[in-house]
Amino acid sequence: MPRVADVASPTMLGADESERQAVERDSLKRLLAAVRAGRVGVEEALGRLRHDHLESLGYATLDLHRAIRRGAPEAVYGPGKTPEQIAEIAERLHRAGQTVLITRVGPEIHAAVAASHPAAEYHAAARAVVLRPAGARRRPGRPGIVVLSAGTADLPVAEEAALTAELLGHAVVRVHDVGVAGMHRLLRHRDALLSARVLVVVAGMEGALPSVVAGLTDCPVIGVPTSTGYGTGTGGRAALFAMLNSCAGGLTVVNVDNGFGAGYAAALINAPARGRRKTKIVSKA
Repeated sequence: MPRVADVASPTMLGADESERQAVERDSLKRLLAAVRAGRVGVEEALGRLRHDHLESLGYATLDLHRAIRRGAPEAVYGPGKTPEQIAEIAERLHRAGQTVLITRVGPEIHAAVAASHPAAEYHAAARAVVLRPAGARRRPGRPGIVVLSAGTADLPVAEEAALTAELLGHAVVRVHDVGVAGMHRLLRHRDALLSARVLVVVAGMEGALPSVVAGLTDCPVIGVPTSTGYGTGTGGRAALFAMLNSCAGGLTVVNVDNGFGAGYAAALINAPARGRRKTKIVSKA
């Protein structure tokens, strides 16, 4: 029987990480102030920035300032990398005080990371490994995101989206197995749908569920096509095309099986408003 589970998770950007980012921002401000005052030359400043935020491993170049620019650390896409490479990447990111998220991996990758970091977590449903900063404190996430999956076969992608959003500081409500072949299952969860600030809807086969959900709700909907389906589904392209051609307003679509991208986008939409200095664009006649 479908159920809704409200999960409050530790965050990728918890208090410890936010404090560390604040320190790094202050350091950058001091460097820029020194350049402005003439105490540090431009070339020297460029050199510091170049070496402070990038770390080369030969086969990979790590972006250690991505959390400052984007609000979240760099994630690691697992396929195509050896266990040894992933373990070293995880080690360097962890050493920099960042939460490490490794996607699309099996237990063997978890074993490789856990050999040096026993606290590494394996999220089997999401096929992901998570390594949190030492001493990271657990805090409840910001409510507002609901992740729906059309069928049980879509769960790995849905869980990748949910885990990503949770690590970015959000609580996620999960609604599983509510595909359009049985609409009554979806309607049982109308309270969760109507209370959401953003919905992630994961579906394979004909990919119709996001269109239905977007037609029933008034918040942004992110459609995630999956490769679930028979021959003419062509590895998720049928679902992708259906979502791209939806007539429901407010529906945005990510690539096939891209749960990470959907969870990240949902977290950005659900994030509290932040004061930003806008750049004024002046047109010349």
